[in-house]
Amino acid sequence: MQLPTLVDTNLQPIMSTRTVLVIGAGKSTSQLVLYFLNKSDKENLRVIVGDISLDNALALVGDHPNGEAFKLDVFNKQEREAAILKASIVVSMLPARFHIEVAKDCVRLNKSMVTASYISEEMQALDPSVKEKGLVFMNEIGLDPGIDHMSAMQVIDRIRDNGGKMLLFESFTGGLVAPESDTNLWNYKFTWNPRNVVLAGQGGAAEFIQEGSYKYIPYQRLFRRTEFLQVEGYGRFEGYANRNSLKYRSVYGLDDIPTLYRGTLRRVGFSKAWHIFVMMGMTDDSYTLQETENMSYRDFVNLFLPYSPTDSVELKLRHHVKIDQDDVLWDKLLELDFFNPKKKIGLKNATPAQCLQRILEDKWTLAPQDKDMIVMYHKFGYELDGERKQIDATMVSVGDDQINTAMARTVGLPVAIATLRILNKQITTPGVQLPITKEVYEPILKELEDYGVVFKEYHVPYLGYNPDNIGS
Repeated sequence: MQLPTLVDTNLQPIMSTRTVLVIGAGKSTSQLVLYFLNKSDKENLRVIVGDISLDNALALVGDHPNGEAFKLDVFNKQEREAAILKASIVVSMLPARFHIEVAKDCVRLNKSMVTASYISEEMQALDPSVKEKGLVFMNEIGLDPGIDHMSAMQVIDRIRDNGGKMLLFESFTGGLVAPESDTNLWNYKFTWNPRNVVLAGQGGAAEFIQEGSYKYIPYQRLFRRTEFLQVEGYGRFEGYANRNSLKYRSVYGLDDIPTLYRGTLRRVGFSKAWHIFVMMGMTDDSYTLQETENMSYRDFVNLFLPYSPTDSVELKLRHHVKIDQDDVLWDKLLELDFFNPKKKIGLKNATPAQCLQRILEDKWTLAPQDKDMIVMYHKFGYELDGERKQIDATMVSVGDDQINTAMARTVGLPVAIATLRILNKQITTPGVQLPITKEVYEPILKELEDYGVVFKEYHVPYLGYNPDNIGS
């Protein structure tokens, strides 16, 4: 016997509960889950969070009646498929390399999917199957990539809609420590995956185009080629080039643009000091060191220095990288406790990069009262009616505490907003995609303003490429 459809007093079908499956309960997931839970009654959502650590998942869901936490081994095919089968839509907050198996399951089980990660070749290969099934696989919808795409396309589309021709696009993003929590000489603390910070810039030369000329910066020079930027109310920053800016010409429809450059922001002086680690070989992750478990910090530094029967490790390092004793660079190294003979690395068979990360985590981990900060800076140069113009746009977001960080806010909220809009059939274009169309970015950016993610625009004189603004 067929059961009757439930109706409300207005004779409209009652919306059944939709299940949002969030896979991964890492640091960037807190605001995302909170968004879903806060809207769960109104939107009839059941929010289930699966993670290899049940404690991490429980911490995000709490005792909310519409939330559920469970232990999930994403490498267990049976567990993974069972969880996805129950979902109305899937959000993968796993490390990027683990998305693909989830994505294949979603195609097979007819589930749309959202991630904050770059579209991999394996993910892109699923595009025909995703389109055939009418699914939406939204990627690159976090911070960078994500908010950078959307905020850039909003201005670029506006310029083009008004008849302007793009001449220059530069974009910078930094995950930093808030001014009130900036307590070290490096003006930096880890606000996201420390391993990614240590390995930043590796894997090939940085590629970009400047005034029609292709430019390449090899890794060993990357942190000595910086551009300086001023953000109103927050002071001066420096940006170093991201690995491949050129691919964004086709993404943004800027194939003929003379200047396109994407970079990472740090406070001025960070890159010059980080360059010491690069020169020394301490960021190398390609080989393992001997006896690292009992190795002291001082021993680690000495590994990369020439032997001397008389000179101290400190003296050898100063000579090797040419630092004067009264240079602030030297003070930065001392602040890291680099030469401590008692502190141990404590890692088995570690690479140089892993050892360096261990040392840095001692000093750069956020304290309970610390706040993080996200800074984004875009430059748009264009020609309109024969006149060259420029718009600079900046966004600064400061975290509330160690859980409700600016990083979690700016990564998690756009993911959550996009997920709900897909679920509500407000984003319907099928395929493996990123958020560069107006139907996607306009409402998401508008809603993000309610959470303090706001861009300020400044009309400034068009400067084009300024060689005096580039570091040595």
